[in-house]
Amino acid sequence: MRFLGIDPATKTGIVALDIEGNVILERELRGEGPKDPGGISDQQLVDLENQLFRLMLPGDQITLESPAPGTIKAISTGFIHGGIRTMIHRKGLRYDLVNPMWTKKYVDVKVKRGQTQKEKKEEMAAAALKYFGYSHKSDNVVDAYIIARICLNIYLMRNHKPLLDNERIQREVVQDIIEKTF
Repeated sequence: MRFLGIDPATKTGIVALDIEGNVILERELRGEGPKDPGGISDQQLVDLENQLFRLMLPGDQITLESPAPGTIKAISTGFIHGGIRTMIHRKGLRYDLVNPMWTKKYVDVKVKRGQTQKEKKEEMAAAALKYFGYSHKSDNVVDAYIIARICLNIYLMRNHKPLLDNERIQREVVQDIIEKTF
């Protein structure tokens, strides 16, 4: 059994963990094909979906970060997120959604007024290193790693097993996600 964290975007981060939290897959995916100004072309979208589809295996537990409220490129975001959700369904798998603010809360990152995207990504990278000893050159993969940790702990909590991550804020995030799915 694997625990997949997916951070969907034109550059999609995906991380798979085993039951002990060891990384068994970490990748940033980008669809190949002609670029669509300000978004993602159909060819890029299909290629990105095909790459993800091949990486999903029977029995995978999946947590997918939902679109951020007020996403600037809402149409591209909708295409990417919708495509991933239907692929998961076609594979016969289920998924949980994690709000981007919960992903940040899981590692105690607080968004500050006027903070740039670059500053937010740097804080997430520092938090992943602090809490889990994890680093990666891609901020999308770092986010996917945190999402995969959330995924693993959702599974553990649902099955009444000891959590891997036991900070109060981490337990709150996992509990909130579980409560929202029922």
